Amino acid sequence: MRVTNSPASRKRRMRTIKAAKGFRLKRSKLYRYASDALDHGLQYSYRDRKTKKRNFRALWQVRINAAARAAGMTYSRFMEGLKTAKCALNRKMLADIAARDAAAFAQLVELSQNALKIKTKKAA
Repeated sequence: MRVTNSPASRKRRMRTIKAAKGFRLKRSKLYRYASDALDHGLQYSYRDRKTKKRNFRALWQVRINAAARAAGMTYSRFMEGLKTAKCALNRKMLADIAARDAAAFAQLVELSQNALKIKTKKAA
């Protein structure tokens, strides 16, 4: 007598079909196509979790750079000054401050400039 392990096979296939809910056409109804679509979808989601971090960091840098240039500094000099001043704010917070609170960002620019002046005096 041939044993097919039908309940377990059906459960595995139905899990795949349910995970493919929302896909279009055969990809949501037929196991063979749903399995392939799900594999690709999982690969894309893994890859794009990394890409999302990269894109947000680039966005924050652009926002900080725009605000720093409006205050008369470049992004790289601004970040160098903050690092010299041992300012513990990350780029996400700096970008938020730059977008929402111009007065606070102006104080950060001043802090950065002062730290750079002290650094150049020590080097000379």
